[in-house]
Amino acid sequence: MKMSLTGTAANLVTLAEGAEHGGNHESLSPYVTGIGAFVALMLLLWITTRFNRDR
Repeated sequence: MKMSLTGTAANLVTLAEGAEHGGNHESLSPYVTGIGAFVALMLLLWITTRFNRDR
């Protein structure tokens, strides 16, 4: 089975167009996601520095 480059490109364009219409979920706010990620990273940083103290 041999696929041509133009056929593969056409399939990728069709796939990208489909993701454009239904890719985002209404309940996920970028601000909530960003703040949640920031808080999680700060918590991990705090835990790491607490265990990495020189005695």
